[in-house]
Amino acid sequence: MPSIPAIRRDRPAGRFVPTKRWPWLRAEAAATLLLAGPLIIHNLALVGMSLTDTIMAGLLGSKVLAAVAVGSNLWAPVFLFALGVLMAQSPTTAHLHGAGKNREIGDYARQMAWLSQALGWGGFMLLRHSAPFMRMIHIEADIIPGASAYLRALAWGLPGVCLYQTLRFTSEGIGHTRPMLAMATLGLMVNGVLDYLLMYGKLGLPALGAVGCGYATAASQWLMFLALLLYMRRRPLYRPLEIFRRFEWPRWAPQRELIWLGVPIGIGIFMESSLFAGVGLMMGTLGTNTVAAHQIALNYASFVFMVPMSIAFAISVRVGQALGRGDPHAARLAGFAGIGVCACFELLSALSMLLFPDWIVGVYTHDAGVARIAVGLLYIGAVFQLSDGLQTSAAGALRGYKDTRMPMLITIVAYWLVGFPLAWLFGVPLHLGPQMIWVGFIAGLTVAAVLLMRRFMLLSRSPSRTAASI
Repeated sequence: MPSIPAIRRDRPAGRFVPTKRWPWLRAEAAATLLLAGPLIIHNLALVGMSLTDTIMAGLLGSKVLAAVAVGSNLWAPVFLFALGVLMAQSPTTAHLHGAGKNREIGDYARQMAWLSQALGWGGFMLLRHSAPFMRMIHIEADIIPGASAYLRALAWGLPGVCLYQTLRFTSEGIGHTRPMLAMATLGLMVNGVLDYLLMYGKLGLPALGAVGCGYATAASQWLMFLALLLYMRRRPLYRPLEIFRRFEWPRWAPQRELIWLGVPIGIGIFMESSLFAGVGLMMGTLGTNTVAAHQIALNYASFVFMVPMSIAFAISVRVGQALGRGDPHAARLAGFAGIGVCACFELLSALSMLLFPDWIVGVYTHDAGVARIAVGLLYIGAVFQLSDGLQTSAAGALRGYKDTRMPMLITIVAYWLVGFPLAWLFGVPLHLGPQMIWVGFIAGLTVAAVLLMRRFMLLSRSPSRTAASI
């Protein structure tokens, strides 16, 4: 990693500053990008799996695309809640690694594996019985059978992808992110091949449509876990962690610590993802063309969002390792450097949506009615890119501080007391159309960005302050 300039210690206590702040920030930004680079490709490949699913479903017609869209909107909150809880492994590992307590990392990894399976099989049961919920929220009747069948197939992958995330966050916490690049690339290639074979019925296989898409993704998720498990068992780098040294039953003390740290992350991510999913389901009441257009625009926005999300993971590791070493000043500047990198990327992302919306939509569909709506949504999506980048990077920095409960409350307020009510007001009582529904996104994400940034600045300002004391 790039070297980081020394920090002056000739100032009064609590007022340490780097000798040259801007070179320090540039070096920290470079170190964050070095750590985030493989994660960016990893997360883009994961969203690429969803992109592949969406494109291949779109080629089978708007009905199949709508089924995959509605199913994805139900899958996302369940998966992302589990992912958020599992994220506790990353700052926990980073703190232990920074403090030189490598053997304890393996203890927490084994405990997190048990927690991952509780989350995976619990989510499996929810996804397998989603049809009544779709009827309750008045999804169009002709979409429900395909979406339900897609979710029943996709649910088989959830326990596997939860185990994969446990190993992934352990590796990320010690600063080793390159293996995830290979795993996600493998998953993307296998998913594309299986999509082609199962959705279209090639090589003598039945044409399963949306169901084939679900099975393809589930198989790819299990393959990624098995490949990462084999890699980590064979690499000497992981031996000091002693992850696989012995079998261990669940123990309440580390489980409680992980749950206490991870559940607020899961709830916060669930609040954000369920805002998008709730709006997606609201779109399902406006007709097939609208929900298909929403899926296209949101799929692209989610694809580019993987870059700031990856940087946020790296920020969490950099901040956590600095705090584990007992260096709160490095932690604060690591947070600011990562947030700045995220903001720069999101400006570029917004420009792509403003300048090339027709080209982007043309990749997904040739249906003129769907394309017209999707282009309008991309224009709105460009507006919330900066807010989205700031809120996710600030949240990543706060995870490095193991500060998760206040960010959870912030996301509840921002997304469900501001964002969703406005989206519902514009879309249902006022009937202002799908573009105005997306304005609710802008409001919710902007409130989250302002409050999370303020929280980070307050928490990191004084080395003597901790999350518990604020």
